[in-house]
Amino acid sequence: MKKILYTTLIVAFAMIFASCEKNPIPMTAVEAMAGDWYVTCDGADENGNVIEGWEDPFGVGEWHTFTYNTSANLPTEMYVSDGKDADDWYFWTYTVKVSVDLATMTFKSNGPVHNEAYDCDVTITNGKITLNGATTPSGQPADAIEYCIVFSDDSYVGQYWSSLKVHGYRYTGFVNDD
Repeated sequence: MKKILYTTLIVAFAMIFASCEKNPIPMTAVEAMAGDWYVTCDGADENGNVIEGWEDPFGVGEWHTFTYNTSANLPTEMYVSDGKDADDWYFWTYTVKVSVDLATMTFKSNGPVHNEAYDCDVTITNGKITLNGATTPSGQPADAIEYCIVFSDDSYVGQYWSSLKVHGYRYTGFVNDD
C-alpha cells in the first residue's frame, strides 16, 4: 500500500512541477525599435539640418512620441505616432505606418502616406534610432531617435523650412529626465 501511495505522490509532484514550466512570451518583431520617446522638433532645411532661429517653432517644448509594431507584426514596418493622452494629442496628431530596416535601425515612409489620425498626408524621412546615442537630462545614456516629418497641411513648409526635425531620447520614466 505504501508503494502505491509513494508512487502516486511522486507522479502527482512530477505533474505539478512539469505544469509550472513557463513558455517564453514572444516579443514583437520591431521590439528593438519600439518605444516611448521624449522629443522636440525644429524647423529643418532640405538636408535635415536644424535652421537657426527655428528651434521649437510652435513652442510645444518636449512631448511623447511612440514607435510600435503594426497588427501584422512584421519586422519591416511599424507605426510612428505622437500619441494621445486622454483627448489631447501631444503635437500634430499623427499616426503613420513606416518601413523599417532593423539591421540599420532606420525607418521612413514610402513617400507621402495617409495619416491615420486625421485626413492629411505625412512624409517621414531620415528616421534613425541610435542605441545609447543620447544623454538624458539626468546625465544617463539612452537610445536616441530622430526623423524629419512633413505634413501636407503645414503651411510653413517651403516658406520657413523644408521639414520638421523630430529628435530626442527613449523615455526613462525617471523624474529627473522629464
